[in-house]
Amino acid sequence: MIFKQLTRSLSFRLLVIFLVLAGAFIYFATVGIRWVYREDDLRDLISGHLSLHVDYVRQDIGDPPRIDRALEITRKVPVDIRISGTNIEWASDPDFPEVSELDFGASDLFGESPGALLDQIENVEFAVLAPHTFLKLIQGDFVIVVSSPRISETSDGPDLLPIILAIGLIWLFIAYLSVNWLFRPIRFIRAGAARIGKGDLEHRIQRFRNDQLGDLAEDVNKLAGDVRGMLDAKRQLLLGISHELRSPLSRLRLALEFVDDRHKGDLQPEIAEMEQIIATLLEAERLNTRHAPLNRTLVNIHELTEQLVDTYFSRDQSRIALDIDEQCEANVDDVRLMLLLKNLISNALRYSDENDGRVTVAAEKNGADLVVSVADNGPGFAPDQVAKIGEPFFRGDPSRTRDTGGTGLGIYIARLVAEAHGGSLRLDQNYTFGARIVVTLREEADETT
Repeated sequence: MIFKQLTRSLSFRLLVIFLVLAGAFIYFATVGIRWVYREDDLRDLISGHLSLHVDYVRQDIGDPPRIDRALEITRKVPVDIRISGTNIEWASDPDFPEVSELDFGASDLFGESPGALLDQIENVEFAVLAPHTFLKLIQGDFVIVVSSPRISETSDGPDLLPIILAIGLIWLFIAYLSVNWLFRPIRFIRAGAARIGKGDLEHRIQRFRNDQLGDLAEDVNKLAGDVRGMLDAKRQLLLGISHELRSPLSRLRLALEFVDDRHKGDLQPEIAEMEQIIATLLEAERLNTRHAPLNRTLVNIHELTEQLVDTYFSRDQSRIALDIDEQCEANVDDVRLMLLLKNLISNALRYSDENDGRVTVAAEKNGADLVVSVADNGPGFAPDQVAKIGEPFFRGDPSRTRDTGGTGLGIYIARLVAEAHGGSLRLDQNYTFGARIVVTLREEADETT
């Protein structure tokens, strides 16, 4: 969980980019220096100086080696010397290791291999016995071993590697804090954008700095103002159109009273259909504006559903079955929940008949959620129609007429009611006997609807 949060953090990603670039720079710089060093005359120069220095040591000690000269070297240079050979076994320090205790051989730093930095020095071998490095010279029948630093000298200070690692971690932490400070406004912009997205179009994000992130905050604020203006204009347009349509519809209904019964029977359903569409669109607008808060109360779902069936579906009560516990209660908007159930039950009854079986209305609590479902045994929906369920004016069968297919707004309104409660509406694709619409309503949604 923590790693997932880190990988989503821009600060962490930027820090990783810095580390990768720094590592790549160090690596390629080292490779470049080694390449230049191997190809350049500097390698030959340093190798020649080292070889000449070894020759000076041999000459200073003498052949055969002289102890007094070896002592003089140790006084001038911070090294210790051991001389082994015929009739002589001497060391400048009594703790100097025996030659047999040291594993001498060629050094990886000397030679013609790609990793070598210097040319091979003839008749010289190396050994390491931390913290000392030993150089073995062959001088006739004698073996001369030089130790650097002196045997008695050991480092009392802290190791260099831990110090470098500690400094690196400190600088890494400082870099992280700096990057985190740089991107800190993003958290406030995200929180502000979330509030605006939930409908609080009056909210404005504070501008913390005069940089590109500050400009982004101002752009989000301007966007919120523009969206609010467009929504207000849309709302006013819809309300105006609805008001203007209601007036001629009222006059038509009045004029219809003076028409003979033969024509009245043809026109009355059309006028009623237009009035229903206008009322549905107005309700959809109220639900979709996300400004008017829900009127939540503790509702007995079983009683509410029974009341709905008695009021609106008295003729079809025998076709409706309730699967709701009598004690099932939820903190919801009862008026809008009745609207949701009314639309779903009407849809289920419309697309099934008595021979298909009963329409089942179920409800249960699932933690903080109320799960409501309406199932029928009708033709259901085709697989390619599932994604369109809940869209305005969508009908499962486009060939249906208004008499059999409705306006295509019922499930759309139900979806808006569910979303207003912080929930969702979906088709149960595991239900194979017809169509089963499942609605989830959150009792305690963080809403600004």
